[in-house]
Amino acid sequence: MRLGGQVFIEQGTPETWGKALYEARFRATTCPFDGSNMNLAAHYLAVAKQYDIVIAEVGAWSNPISPNDLLAKSAIDHCIQRLNLANEIGAGVCVNIAGSRSEQWDGPHADNLSNYTFALIVDTVRTIIDAVQPTRTYYALEMMPWIFPNSVESYVQLVKAIDRKAFAVHFDPVNIINTPHTYYHNDLLIIDFIEKLGPYIKNVHAKDIYLQPKLTLHFDEVVPGQGQLNYAVLLQRLNLLQGDTPIIIEHLSTNDQYHAAATYIRSIADQQNIVI
Repeated sequence: MRLGGQVFIEQGTPETWGKALYEARFRATTCPFDGSNMNLAAHYLAVAKQYDIVIAEVGAWSNPISPNDLLAKSAIDHCIQRLNLANEIGAGVCVNIAGSRSEQWDGPHADNLSNYTFALIVDTVRTIIDAVQPTRTYYALEMMPWIFPNSVESYVQLVKAIDRKAFAVHFDPVNIINTPHTYYHNDLLIIDFIEKLGPYIKNVHAKDIYLQPKLTLHFDEVVPGQGQLNYAVLLQRLNLLQGDTPIIIEHLSTNDQYHAAATYIRSIADQQNIVI
């Protein structure tokens, strides 16, 4: 496994970026360039190779299933462009959420978990993959609590329905902890997910979750180590997979927060004699 994250630097050059990641002991990260300047991209890739840093993901954050046809087409075009970039640089995955039938690109909606929306997700993912036909990367969907894939079962169903070799799995366990039962027994969720989808997992997001003691039901995303996610089980099970799976810490605001999160995750890995 490769533990990764982001770094905040005052003067963002490929050299300062690579050095900061190396000093943070991160061995994987998100794509730091947009692809509009491939000479700059090549510079970043050379520095990443120098420091043994893997570009784990190229984000394609957009809403390919928007009820607004123009926005949906624009999002699909964006995903195709980002998947092309990921393929060109050999990134681990190009990742997006499925989208939403809401006006908010990542928001809840009454139609999100319908059969129609499931079929729409299948069609849009096939369209994106078939336009690129990637050979050096994969397209994957980040799980969400209110859109497919929102569970182990729905991700299995999507893999079968999409039926493309270039479709992979992006594992974010926090995003599918949506009941007190899954919260307190997330070790079982993790085990079940990796047993059923392990060979397809190309990237993992690392964060944590805390159930607030107030009505009716409130989950907060928190820094790893400040919540309930069972990192011992997560690392144990991921360590059984073949390959150098990236685990990317995300959604933090400062270098100190990333350092605290990485220190916690490394401490759990050390207890398990796992190299990350």
